[in-house]
Amino acid sequence: MLLPHPVTVFEAAEKLVVNGELQEHLLVSLQRAGTGLVLGVVIGVVLAVFSGISGWGEVLVDANIQILRALPTLALVPLAIVWFGIGESAKIILVTLAVLTPVYLNVHAAIRGTDSRYLDLASTLGLSRAQIIRRIILPGALPGFFTGLRFSVTIAWLALVASEQINASSGIGYLMTQARSISATDVIMVGLIIYGILGLLSDTLVRFLERKALTWRSTLGN
Repeated sequence: MLLPHPVTVFEAAEKLVVNGELQEHLLVSLQRAGTGLVLGVVIGVVLAVFSGISGWGEVLVDANIQILRALPTLALVPLAIVWFGIGESAKIILVTLAVLTPVYLNVHAAIRGTDSRYLDLASTLGLSRAQIIRRIILPGALPGFFTGLRFSVTIAWLALVASEQINASSGIGYLMTQARSISATDVIMVGLIIYGILGLLSDTLVRFLERKALTWRSTLGN
């Protein structure tokens, strides 16, 4: 199957935009990816904090996350169908599971790497465990959080491609699947370009937020 000419791809994209089909599928994909990303980030951070500050938490959580980390998203599709059916829940959960792993790993590593001198100082000042977590551990884990988030926003789109193979009737992944069935390579290329643009925009947004949240790093670098 030959790759289509760029002009053909542009014309296919223009046609999809004019008839509103591209916007409709894009909105659905954005909703799925956004929901899965938010859930994955929240769950990943909560698990990382629980595992990072508690010995029991690490025993209960870390091994399971490492197992999940070793499983490709495509391998989870059959399980998602069996456990959650073929509706929207399965698609969102697949994105959530793919997203939470890099967030967990990076936040957990950042928490475990907290300088013990800060913890000793906090104990000397009589800070409670909750205050130590809020004032020292969580701020110190922010660089790791943003690193994990940068991985996650990219992985969210990759996971979405797999999730939209599950009896989907809308979404960019569904649009590409339908195009593949009729060998419409120009539409497939449009879908790939859309995913690439979304990945770039997502990463750019996270980097912007990181610079705003971690202004002290740029100050130290000057």
